[in-house]
Amino acid sequence: MPALLPSLTGGVGGGSVGGGSYTMGRAFEYRKAAKLKRWGHMAKTFTKLGKQIAIAVKAGGPDPDMNPTLRGIIATCKRENMPKDNIDRAIKNAMGKDQSDYKGMTYEGYGPHGIAIFVDTLTDNPTRTVADVRSVFNKFAGNLGTMGSLAFLFDHKCVFTFKKKDGIDMDELILDLIDYGVEDEYDEDEEEGTITIYGDPKSYGAIQKHLEEQGFEDVGGEFTYIPNDLKDVTPEQRESIDKMVERLEEFDDVQTVYTNMKPEA
Repeated sequence: MPALLPSLTGGVGGGSVGGGSYTMGRAFEYRKAAKLKRWGHMAKTFTKLGKQIAIAVKAGGPDPDMNPTLRGIIATCKRENMPKDNIDRAIKNAMGKDQSDYKGMTYEGYGPHGIAIFVDTLTDNPTRTVADVRSVFNKFAGNLGTMGSLAFLFDHKCVFTFKKKDGIDMDELILDLIDYGVEDEYDEDEEEGTITIYGDPKSYGAIQKHLEEQGFEDVGGEFTYIPNDLKDVTPEQRESIDKMVERLEEFDDVQTVYTNMKPEA
């Protein structure tokens, strides 16, 4: 499943297990800012989620009970208030013979003021998509690089958000999850009553399965890129970078745009 606006390198802005929960850490705030931008328009949100459903169905089948990736996407759909009819329709469409095969493609480069920009897409026409992305980089005097050129600036993570159970000992839970590739940092959103954990993308399935076996419901997971160093910008610079990001997000093929720009306070 696919998803650069979060930031995390060896820490989320808290302590370690045993030192208390990571309430509203730096990575959490960064991902929250990214999410607000990402899901700013409901129609585009549902279109993007529909593509994710299509890929999951084609890869693992239409039965959520047998397809953990699809199950995770459906949980995300529910959190984003996507109607059940829309979810069922997306699954049915993905099973059709005439449906296009979407591929996950990433594009990376530098935008204005040296800000690193990573564009995560799902596309049935890479030639069209790369032309669209390149046109925006050119318009904003940016430079589209080769795949992997920004790998050193971002960490690839899988991220799971789930409802916190009453009486749960988070230290014990995290220590248990470490065996499944989860890091010992987590974020707790007291307002939403949710926990967010970070892990090795290769362990996505194992982490999700273990959380569900432990009785956590609607375990929604995603993949994300988290910058390991945030860059300060002036208000004027932020405005031009935001315009570039907004232009990229207008394309239906674009799922998420990540940057290493420091979130606005």
